[in-house]
Amino acid sequence: MISREAKDELAALLGPKGYLDRPEDLILYEYDGGVDKARPDLVAFPRGTEEVVGIVKIAAKYGVPVVGRGAGTGLSGGAVPRSGGVIVSFARMNRILEIDLENERAVVEPGVVNLDITLAVQDDNFFYAPDPSSQRACTIGGNVAENAGGPHTLAYGVTTNHVLGVEAVLPDGTVFTTGGMESDLPGYDLTGLLTGSEGTMALVTKVYIRLMRKPETVKTALAIYDSAEDCGRTVTEITERAITPVAVEMLDGVMLRMVEEATHAGYPMDAAAVLLVELEGVREMVEEQVEQVREACLKCRAREFRVARSAEERDLLWKGRKNAFGAVGRVSPSYLVQDGVVPRSQIAPTLKFIRQVAEKYGLVISNIFHAGDGNMHPIILFDKRKPGELEKAIKAGEDILERCIAVGGSITGEHGVGMEKIGLMSKQFSEDTLETMRRLKNLCDPEGRLNPGKVLPTGRGCVEIRQEPLREGSVVY
Repeated sequence: MISREAKDELAALLGPKGYLDRPEDLILYEYDGGVDKARPDLVAFPRGTEEVVGIVKIAAKYGVPVVGRGAGTGLSGGAVPRSGGVIVSFARMNRILEIDLENERAVVEPGVVNLDITLAVQDDNFFYAPDPSSQRACTIGGNVAENAGGPHTLAYGVTTNHVLGVEAVLPDGTVFTTGGMESDLPGYDLTGLLTGSEGTMALVTKVYIRLMRKPETVKTALAIYDSAEDCGRTVTEITERAITPVAVEMLDGVMLRMVEEATHAGYPMDAAAVLLVELEGVREMVEEQVEQVREACLKCRAREFRVARSAEERDLLWKGRKNAFGAVGRVSPSYLVQDGVVPRSQIAPTLKFIRQVAEKYGLVISNIFHAGDGNMHPIILFDKRKPGELEKAIKAGEDILERCIAVGGSITGEHGVGMEKIGLMSKQFSEDTLETMRRLKNLCDPEGRLNPGKVLPTGRGCVEIRQEPLREGSVVY
C-alpha cells in the first residue's frame, strides 16, 4: 500500500488532474487484454520526461513499485501492476514531435497511437510498418515494451526493426538516450535491449522510428480450403518458391465464421480455413508472384483462389482480419489468446495438436495467426463464470506452448512474457541464460521495483502464481 506521504508528493508534482486514486477509477487499470488482474494504488499521468523523472524519484524514495502503461491492449499481463504501486500512464504524452520525410524518420512520444503515425504521413506516400491488430488503439510505448509485430511483419520485421533509438528513464531518475536519428551509431545496442524488455528496465519517454515509402502496387488474395492442414502446408509451398509476401494470415473455420458474422468481409462460411496473402512491390513483379502463389495454393488443394479487385475489397478482407478478436467477443464471454511460434514446417502438425488439446479439455479453440512466420494465435474460448473453465483454458494454453517449444519454437512471438508465460521461461531457456537476464535486469533496476514479477520466473509454477493473492486488496484471476 502506498503511503500518504508518497501520495501527497505525487499529487503536488502532477496536480489534481494528473493522477487517479479512487477505487472506482483504479479498477479500470487492474487488467489488460489478458486474464490476469491486480489493482494499482495510484495512476499517474505525466505530461513530459521531467514529470516521469519526478514520479520515479518519489517512488524510489518510498520504495514503491512502478509500472508503465500504454493503452492496455497487451495480452500477457505486461501492464498489470502485480505488486500494486504506481502505474505511469503515458496517455498525455501523445505528441508526434518531429517528422523528417527526407531521411525517413520520425520522433514520437510513447503515448502516440500506432495508426496515427501512418495517418500523419500517408498523404506523402509514407507509412509506419509494424501493424498490430490493435493498431487503432495500441501505442508506440507499449509496442516498444512488447516488441509488437502484426500481419505485415513477415517482410518488414517487428517493432525492433523500426526503432532507431529511445529516450528512457531509469528507476533512480537517470535520463539517457540510446540511438537516435543517425544510423549505425557505435557502442552497445541498448535500443535493442530495451525493445521487448516489457518495461522491466526503464520507462521509455521518446521513440525515434523509421518511416517507409508506400509500394507501387499491392495485391491481396484469399485462398479457401476444405482442410486446415492443407492450408497450413501452403505456407511452406509458397516459401519453397522463394516468394516472401508482406503478409500470410490464416483463419480456421471456427474463426472465419465468427469474423464473417461480425464483419461481412466476404469469407466463406463453409470453409475449413482461409489464407490471406498480400504481395507488394513493382507492378510486374507482383503480378507474376500472384500467379505463383495461386499455383502454390491450388497445389495444396485450395478449392478457390480470389484476388481483391479493388482497394475497397482489399480493405474489407483486412477488416475481417483486424477485427477478429472483437468478433470472438460476440460469441464467447471470455477467451484466452496464446502466442506461440513454430517453424513453418510445423504449422500443419501443430494445428492438429491444437485440435487434440481442444478435445482433451472439452473447449472450443479457434485459430488465427501470422502463418508466414509461424506465429500461432490459438484463441481458447471459455466462460469464467463456470467453475474450473478458466483453469482448463490456462492449462490448454500451456500444453500448446510446451508443444511449440518441443518442435523448436518459442512461447511468444509478439505478445511478450508478462505474467502469463513466466512459468514457461525455464522450459524455453537454461538456468545460466535466465541468470544472465537477471543480471542485466539488476543493472538497470537493482531494487526490483520496475514492473516487478514480469518476464523472469520466480521459481513457482505459473498456475500457482496466477492463483496466489498478490497483496491486500488485489484480485488475481
